[in-house]
Amino acid sequence: MTAPSISFEFFPPQSLEASFRLWDTVQVLAPLQPRFVSVTYGAGGTTRDLTREAVATLHKSSGLPVAAHLTCVNASREETLGIARDFADAGVSDIVALRGDPPKGSSGFTAHPDGFATSVDLIEALNETGDFTIRVGAYPDKHPEAADSQADVQYLKRKIAAGASEALTQFFFEAETFFRFRDACEKAGIDAPITPGILPIENWKGAARFAKACGTPIPTWLADAFDKAERDGREDLLATAICAELCSDLIDGGVDTLHFYTLNRPELTRDVCHALGVTPKLDLKNVA
Repeated sequence: MTAPSISFEFFPPQSLEASFRLWDTVQVLAPLQPRFVSVTYGAGGTTRDLTREAVATLHKSSGLPVAAHLTCVNASREETLGIARDFADAGVSDIVALRGDPPKGSSGFTAHPDGFATSVDLIEALNETGDFTIRVGAYPDKHPEAADSQADVQYLKRKIAAGASEALTQFFFEAETFFRFRDACEKAGIDAPITPGILPIENWKGAARFAKACGTPIPTWLADAFDKAERDGREDLLATAICAELCSDLIDGGVDTLHFYTLNRPELTRDVCHALGVTPKLDLKNVA
């Protein structure tokens, strides 16, 4: 099995303790030489400034290519493009462009009166600047707001046509879910790379809540396995085995890039990468 190319998602810290955790996460995962790392935007744009600060800091201090998430939520076009210019001025040329989740407690997404109404509008505007490599989200399972799975495929096609060069999928629990989606995208004429998003399950109850919110179906076998593992105190072993097997199945099916949602907890992601043959690279220049 050929080791895949990898990338990692982090979220911006909201406290001093969380800042240390993010830096520790970067220190653990940076030796695996990801092709990029991304920093998220909180629901409703709540971490806009924190994201900007984290992106700039990581870009300066980590030596890693950094992609900044950017959304349409709670900001005018001018404000959103101003943030993009700030990223460009800081030397960050990769953006993950998303519509974004509505603020917690709201009934759904409502565009800012002077803002971007859709992610396609945002992608077109970013593409016109010529400053960025643009990645976008994709949904192997039906997005909660989509009419059906084919609507998700057609909307991804619009995002690629607007200027995106790669799609990063929402997480899923079975390889066949991704393969069905990949086949549907190919049939629709989408030829941009589609990278599977992988969620190592650090905490089963939290992952199950997250899946429900995202509309990601939970296989019965998976829930049963974690229920039993919790009783036996073997959750960590099960989580590593299941995630490594999912990634291995994807690689066997022709996948050569993986994007890990780390939740700023690096150990399980690192262990899975090691199991896939992704190991720290030795810098021969520093060897005596």
